[in-house]
Amino acid sequence: MLSRAADALFWLARYMERIDNLARLIEAAQSMAGVSSEAEEWRSALAAAGVDELYDEAYSEITPDSAARFLCNGTNPSSIINCIANARINARAMRTSLTRDMWEAVNQGWIESRVLQERHFSPAVLPETLDWVRQLSTRFTGAYETTMLRSDSYWFVRLGAALERADNTARILDVKYHLLLPRESSGVGGMLDYYQWTSVLRAVSAVRAYQWLYREEVKPWNVAEMMILRPEMPRSLRSCYDTITLCLDELAKSHGGRRGECHRMAGSIAAELRFGRISDIFQTGLHETLTVHIDRARELGDQISNLYMR
Repeated sequence: MLSRAADALFWLARYMERIDNLARLIEAAQSMAGVSSEAEEWRSALAAAGVDELYDEAYSEITPDSAARFLCNGTNPSSIINCIANARINARAMRTSLTRDMWEAVNQGWIESRVLQERHFSPAVLPETLDWVRQLSTRFTGAYETTMLRSDSYWFVRLGAALERADNTARILDVKYHLLLPRESSGVGGMLDYYQWTSVLRAVSAVRAYQWLYREEVKPWNVAEMMILRPEMPRSLRSCYDTITLCLDELAKSHGGRRGECHRMAGSIAAELRFGRISDIFQTGLHETLTVHIDRARELGDQISNLYMR
C-alpha cells in the first residue's frame, strides 16, 4: 500500500470518529445547563476538543450559543462540518479502497452537511443535528466493521479510529478532573460533583455500563478506573490501546514483520494499562497521568506516520 493511501484511510477514520466525539461533548455540556455554570461547562467542552485558545481569539466571552456554533460550524479546523469535509476529501482520494457502504456513508453525510443552515445549530434544533452527526459516525463505523476485507486498508481505518478515541477519552476525563473540580462549598461527592461525573459517563454512553460494573452511586475513582483500565469498556484507554496494538501487529505481519518505534510505544502503553491499578494512578496524580496519555497519543500518531505514511 502506498504511504499516501495509508495516510488517507487513517485520517478518514480519525475525522469520522472525531465528529462523534464532538457531538458527545456538546450533548454533555447541554445536559449540565442549569445545574452548574454554563460558561464553565462550555469551557470544558472547548478544552476537551482542544480549541479553547482558538475560541478565545474569535470571541470575547463564552456563551452556549457561540460555543456550540464554534464546535459545530465554526472557523476552527476541528469543527464538525470541517471534519466531515476533510473526511470526504480523504474518502474520495481512496474511493477504490472503500466499500460501497463506507463511501455512501461519508458522501451522503457530506451532501447533507452542505445544506445545513444557521438554524440547525440553534439551541432549539441542535439536539436533532447532533443526533444526525452521531448516526452518521455510527453508520460509517458499522460499514467498515461489517463490509471491509481484513486487509491493510481495514487495519489502517481501525487504527485511526482507535487512536482518536483514546485521545478523546483522556481529554474528556482530564477536563472534568482538572477544570471542573467542585468548589470548596460543594465538596467532593456533593450533588454538583455527582452530576458532573455523570455527565462524563453520559458523554461516552456509559451510564448503564457503570451501573452494571459497580452497582453503586457514581464515584470519581470508579469512573476513572472504568475509562482508563477496564477492558470491558470499549472507550476505555485500555480497550483502545489493545485495539491499537492488534492493528499494528496485523500491519507488521503484512509488511514482512517490519516494526518500528510505534509498535514498541503502543505495546508499552498497552502493558502499562493492562497491569495498572487505579490507586497507583491517583497516587501519581490523575491529571498528570492523563496529560501523559494525551501527549503519548500525539507522539504515537507521529510515529505511525513516520513508519507507514512517509
